[in-house]
Amino acid sequence: MTAVTEERAATIKEIVCEILELEEDEVTETSLFREDHDADSLRAIEILASLEKEFKLVIDQSELARMVNLQGVYEVVGESAAR
Repeated sequence: MTAVTEERAATIKEIVCEILELEEDEVTETSLFREDHDADSLRAIEILASLEKEFKLVIDQSELARMVNLQGVYEVVGESAAR
């Protein structure tokens, strides 16, 4: 598992909160986007696309299955950045 920097983690959280239309204090590392925050699959794809653009990465859509909460997103972005 590749960790993300604190700065990158903060940016990821900002992006996720903006897309899900939530305040940052409403989202924890383990709160589930779909179950806890009513996010649909379109929002998940929007998050993926925004992360790719922000960090100039390519993230395979199969990774969406792991991107269910911030912790999962941090892992996917960290691994994608390490490639």
